[in-house]
Amino acid sequence: MTAKRPTFRVMKNGYDRFAVDDAVEKYAAQVDELEKRIALYQQQAAEDAARLDDMQKKYNAVLQNMQAKQAAADDIARLSLREANEIISTAQNNADEIIREALGTARLILMDLSRLYNSAGDVKTDMKKELSDLQAELDKFQLPKMPDLRWLDDAEKKMR
Repeated sequence: MTAKRPTFRVMKNGYDRFAVDDAVEKYAAQVDELEKRIALYQQQAAEDAARLDDMQKKYNAVLQNMQAKQAAADDIARLSLREANEIISTAQNNADEIIREALGTARLILMDLSRLYNSAGDVKTDMKKELSDLQAELDKFQLPKMPDLRWLDDAEKKMR
């Protein structure tokens, strides 16, 4: 804001006093105006600095809160992962134990079935032999001749 330099009329004992007074008054008004602007700008700068400081404090508080929440989330994730791994390990061990028990039970059942199969084979062989013996006995068995039942009919007629 460069102002053009005023020129004054030269008079008997110097410059035109009224023109100089007007210029001085004009410059004084400009100085007053500039000083008011400077004061206003300084006040705005102070307010802006206070707002910036307040925003910086809020930012730091939000940042700390976020960091605390992030740390808590990390802790929860780590604990969840550890607990999940423990659950998986326990489930794996339980499944292994169940499979071992099931295999043991299946082995016992198969052994019982094998014994039953062998026993059934022995019983079948014994039954075949006994049936064969029984068949032979039945073949040997002879029924006695049945007497003529006519004499019984005759005897009944006589008794009546």
